[in-house]
Amino acid sequence: MNFKIVLIKIDQRIKDAGVVQKVLTEHGCNIRVRLGLHEVSTDACAQDGLIILHVDGLSEEIKLLLDKLNSLEFVHANLTEM
Repeated sequence: MNFKIVLIKIDQRIKDAGVVQKVLTEHGCNIRVRLGLHEVSTDACAQDGLIILHVDGLSEEIKLLLDKLNSLEFVHANLTEM
Protein backbone atom coordinates (compact mmCIF):
# COMPACT_ATOMS: atom_id res chain seq x y z
CA MET A 1 0.00 0.00 0.00
CA ASN A 2 1.26 3.47 -0.93
CA PHE A 3 0.57 6.34 1.49
CA LYS A 4 0.54 9.93 0.19
CA ILE A 5 1.14 12.41 3.02
CA VAL A 6 1.05 16.19 2.59
CA LEU A 7 2.80 18.30 5.23
CA ILE A 8 1.67 21.92 5.38
CA LYS A 9 3.53 24.49 7.49
CA ILE A 10 1.74 27.76 8.08
CA ASP A 11 3.98 30.55 9.38
CA GLN A 12 1.19 33.10 9.92
CA ARG A 13 -1.56 30.77 11.15
CA ILE A 14 -4.02 33.40 12.36
CA LYS A 15 -3.67 35.42 9.12
CA ASP A 16 -3.73 32.51 6.64
CA ALA A 17 -5.88 29.84 8.33
CA GLY A 18 -9.05 30.92 6.50
CA VAL A 19 -7.41 30.85 3.08
CA VAL A 20 -5.82 27.46 3.75
CA GLN A 21 -9.17 26.12 4.95
CA LYS A 22 -10.80 27.28 1.71
CA VAL A 23 -8.19 25.42 -0.38
CA LEU A 24 -8.58 22.27 1.73
CA THR A 25 -12.37 22.44 1.37
CA GLU A 26 -12.02 22.72 -2.44
CA HIS A 27 -9.95 19.52 -2.39
CA GLY A 28 -11.90 17.75 0.35
CA CYS A 29 -12.63 14.71 -1.82
CA ASN A 30 -8.87 14.01 -1.94
CA ILE A 31 -8.33 14.25 1.83
CA ARG A 32 -8.75 11.03 3.82
CA VAL A 33 -7.34 12.26 7.16
CA ARG A 34 -6.45 15.71 8.47
CA LEU A 35 -4.52 16.54 11.63
CA GLY A 36 -3.71 20.09 12.70
CA LEU A 37 -1.01 20.94 15.26
CA HIS A 38 0.01 24.20 16.88
CA GLU A 39 1.47 25.18 20.22
CA VAL A 40 -1.08 26.31 22.80
CA SER A 41 -0.54 27.42 26.38
CA THR A 42 -2.42 29.49 28.92
CA ASP A 43 -0.23 32.47 27.96
CA ALA A 44 -0.18 32.33 24.17
CA CYS A 45 -1.29 30.65 20.97
CA ALA A 46 1.48 30.04 18.42
CA GLN A 47 1.49 31.90 15.10
CA ASP A 48 2.84 28.90 13.21
CA GLY A 49 1.21 25.54 12.75
CA LEU A 50 1.47 22.21 10.99
CA ILE A 51 -1.26 20.33 9.11
CA ILE A 52 -0.77 16.69 8.16
CA LEU A 53 -2.98 15.24 5.42
CA HIS A 54 -3.37 11.68 4.19
CA VAL A 55 -4.44 12.27 0.60
CA ASP A 56 -5.69 10.11 -2.25
CA GLY A 57 -6.54 10.72 -5.88
CA LEU A 58 -4.92 11.42 -9.19
CA SER A 59 -1.41 12.88 -9.21
CA GLU A 60 -2.72 15.94 -11.08
CA GLU A 61 -5.29 16.63 -8.33
CA ILE A 62 -2.67 16.36 -5.58
CA LYS A 63 -0.28 18.61 -7.55
CA LEU A 64 -3.02 21.22 -7.94
CA LEU A 65 -3.62 21.16 -4.16
CA LEU A 66 0.11 21.61 -3.50
CA ASP A 67 0.40 24.41 -6.08
CA LYS A 68 -2.50 26.33 -4.53
CA LEU A 69 -1.08 25.97 -1.03
CA ASN A 70 2.46 26.91 -2.08
CA SER A 71 1.18 30.01 -3.88
CA LEU A 72 0.27 31.46 -0.48
CA GLU A 73 2.99 33.70 0.97
CA PHE A 74 3.42 32.11 4.42
CA VAL A 75 2.46 28.51 3.56
CA HIS A 76 4.81 25.68 2.57
CA ALA A 77 3.46 22.29 1.46
CA ASN A 78 5.30 19.09 0.54
CA LEU A 79 4.17 15.65 -0.57
CA THR A 80 5.78 12.53 0.86
CA GLU A 81 5.00 9.04 -0.40
CA MET A 82 5.73 5.87 1.54
